[in-house]
Amino acid sequence: MAKVLVIGSGAREHTIAQTFKRSPQVDEIFVVPGNDGMKSAGISPVTIDTSDFPALIKFAKEHQVDLTFVGNEAPLVAGIVDAFEAAGLAIFGPNRQAAKLEGSKAFMKKLLADADIPTAKAETVTSLSAAEKVAEELGYPIVIKTDSLAAGKGVSIHQNQTAANEFLTKLYQKQPKAKLVIEEYLEGFEFSVFSLVGKDQVIHTPIAHDYKRRFEADRGPNTGGMGSYSPVANVSKENVKLAIDRLVLPTLASMKQQNTPFHGVLYTGVMLTKSGPKVIEFNVRFGDPETQVVLPQLQSDFYTLIIDLLAVKQTNPKWQQTDTYLGVVLVNPNYPAANQKIYEIPSLNKDILVNYASAKLQGNQLVSDGGRILTTVVHAPMLEFAREKIYTILDNTKMNLEYRQDIGKLNNN
Repeated sequence: MAKVLVIGSGAREHTIAQTFKRSPQVDEIFVVPGNDGMKSAGISPVTIDTSDFPALIKFAKEHQVDLTFVGNEAPLVAGIVDAFEAAGLAIFGPNRQAAKLEGSKAFMKKLLADADIPTAKAETVTSLSAAEKVAEELGYPIVIKTDSLAAGKGVSIHQNQTAANEFLTKLYQKQPKAKLVIEEYLEGFEFSVFSLVGKDQVIHTPIAHDYKRRFEADRGPNTGGMGSYSPVANVSKENVKLAIDRLVLPTLASMKQQNTPFHGVLYTGVMLTKSGPKVIEFNVRFGDPETQVVLPQLQSDFYTLIIDLLAVKQTNPKWQQTDTYLGVVLVNPNYPAANQKIYEIPSLNKDILVNYASAKLQGNQLVSDGGRILTTVVHAPMLEFAREKIYTILDNTKMNLEYRQDIGKLNNN
């Protein structure tokens, strides 16, 4: 029987662990650091800093871990794959060089430009005057992105010059040499493509659509994600194929040509514009909360799938074809501001799948331990049925946690 190590602490990693647990080949899963909500038969949180590679390698060797799967981006960008491979340990994810695809937006935009892959027009800047000049040239609304990792919160959209200049002035007062990517605003429908990339095979999961803004009707600040659903019926198979053929595969080919081949999970954020699909962003791991509605659709063995990709063995996973999976994130009422007050986490209906993100035990009670507390997931034959199912359960559950009421409501997409 196999042992798996999952790196990360959130609902995404809980989902990954649950998916591995369904494999008859896997009997024990460690999640580092995980959280108290994940504790269950066969899934064990372990308190080790995810940046402490020697400690992680020691743990993996001492516990005879057969496979490590990296959930979050920071260890990948820091080179965890390089460290594990040097220690002779099996790990799934991109190495440090390939992880720059997410670690540096400037690197990503240059790669796309050099390969002529459709994306928003953009410029990289390192000063207030340059940022204001580029924003004026590209026009409003304007998108401003931090170059480096920002836990899903490094993107802001500004409707006019006044708002953009105010934001930029404050930013450069705090960080005089901040590196930013200033980007034109793309209009259209956004969806996510997840690709599991081996050395000679690429597996694409069902696509997903997520909701990044804090409040209904896409108002308020960007967050780490407030909900998602999958598959996405209003994106045609033809447009999914276009996105893969014009965006995903050329990017992988370009990475290979640059001697930085990509292996692991590639997340392609796609905007379906009037002129076709364009890249919004790349991440080098599964998205959150999309993972929570994508991986439950896998009907074949997840452990076998990943091992086969690592072993350069052809694999053909099976995904469900009948239902829509819908996820709603429960958050601290103050999220995404600093969260200090602790709230009890309610017991939820057994018909709902729960993936814990920020939970800890106080006595025998699970309580909140951050901003995004957990993701709730249901599935049903149609999106509207899934909406009715999940909101009936949530609206009838006594709690102090908050959630958006419009996840999966198509006219808000």
